[in-house]
Amino acid sequence: MRTTFDRIRQAVSFEIVGLLIATPLFARVFAHPLDEIGLLALFGATVATLWNYFYNLGFDHALRCLTGRTTKTVSSRVVHAILFEATLLALLLPLFAWWLGISLVEAVLMDLSFAAFYAVYAFVFTWAYDTLFPAETRAEGSGRH
Repeated sequence: MRTTFDRIRQAVSFEIVGLLIATPLFARVFAHPLDEIGLLALFGATVATLWNYFYNLGFDHALRCLTGRTTKTVSSRVVHAILFEATLLALLLPLFAWWLGISLVEAVLMDLSFAAFYAVYAFVFTWAYDTLFPAETRAEGSGRH
């Protein structure tokens, strides 16, 4: 299992890199001012960072209970990324519509675009992160939870 420090480092670095990529990309794609998208993205990233910590902790515990380890396979990484984005989508949808003054349908389309981007980004980022900073494996087979 990862330490609290490692989980915080992962969540914060995930959001910083994601913001640097997504903010200018989505400001351009959706033709909204960079500052408007930037503030929305910053708030979304803050919510996502907090959710990321708790979601990853819960996912790892569930994975260890189901499989006896926290090492992720390709299929568990896909499930991990999709479930994270789906839950975050439900949390942020009303904010997107209100902040940008758009309909819920437009907000769903925008949110789905963000979710698709972040699902792919989450898959790539967590794989890279796990490669650069492997999780502690000594106690994984010991049955300690």
